[in-house]
Amino acid sequence: MHLVDWEHPDNNDFALAEEVTLRGGYQRRPDLVLYLNGLAIAVIELKRGSVEVADGVRQLITNQEEIFNQGFFTTVQFVFAGNDSQGLRYGTATTREEFFVEWKSANTAPLTAGALLDRPLAEMCEKSRLLDLIRNFIIFDGGRKKVPRPHQFVGVKKVQERIAKREGGVIWHTQGSGKSILMVLIAKWLLEHDPEARILIITDRDELDKQIEGVMKNAGVIGAESPSPRIISRNEFEQKLSAPNPRLLCALIHKFDLNLEGAAPPIHGRFYVFVDECHRTQGGDMNKQMKRWLEHAIFIGFNGTPLLRKDKQTTRAVFGTYIHTYKFHEAVEDKVV
Repeated sequence: MHLVDWEHPDNNDFALAEEVTLRGGYQRRPDLVLYLNGLAIAVIELKRGSVEVADGVRQLITNQEEIFNQGFFTTVQFVFAGNDSQGLRYGTATTREEFFVEWKSANTAPLTAGALLDRPLAEMCEKSRLLDLIRNFIIFDGGRKKVPRPHQFVGVKKVQERIAKREGGVIWHTQGSGKSILMVLIAKWLLEHDPEARILIITDRDELDKQIEGVMKNAGVIGAESPSPRIISRNEFEQKLSAPNPRLLCALIHKFDLNLEGAAPPIHGRFYVFVDECHRTQGGDMNKQMKRWLEHAIFIGFNGTPLLRKDKQTTRAVFGTYIHTYKFHEAVEDKVV
């Protein structure tokens, strides 16, 4: 029995209720509650323009305390706070105040009265987008539920567009902006939507390899009891490339055999190769061998390090054009770094 028809939004029952009384130790009445097939999935607190949005955020957080209405938020996926003067902020159940973020509208038309709040709220709560956000973008990281920041959402959507054309490219998101979570979101979507998909994450340092394994486990992409996806030896690497499982592998680029004349191992499945810090692994025999062994794979390079001009040119030549960029000044404006 499926509680939600993800593929056909209009087959679901969406409802909006005002001032729902939350019963518990102390009753509260959120301004709006959004229901999906009878399940409360979003809570919205709206304030006058003269009242700080932060007050609405703190109210949402307080409502989730055990003494108030903690149980009600079991099914809630999004919490929103906003007003006409400051716009909209969003998070999920258990999100701390400092991690509530502002949705960036793709609509650049001049703002009319109320649009600073209404426009992002309407975009995020549009039926198909809301289902997409809930299904593909809300994840757990070390037991804490997280929602995507706007640049992560856009980055994933841009990757999906490229993959639909069987093309790769480069994602350049500045350091500290959450590239590891972006990898998780893309890997999760691929593994759930492509039954033949296999993910290979390439790094060039052991500590990065361990870090990515940890992020994938924390997010549940790798089961807590599953064997480590990290490749220990070249022999193991070749064996696992030709086996149906595991579907996600992590390997140092040095695990590729440098004998360019040797036969490439047989490959099982449809590989998507994520190359972390791709500016450092962009040339030489190891890269050539990677492309030779996985000639039918889609390669996505990830980077956030300020690239010399020649490095940028070489990176694009090897991995393709930019899929999406998120630069340092944008991260500063969004208070991400």
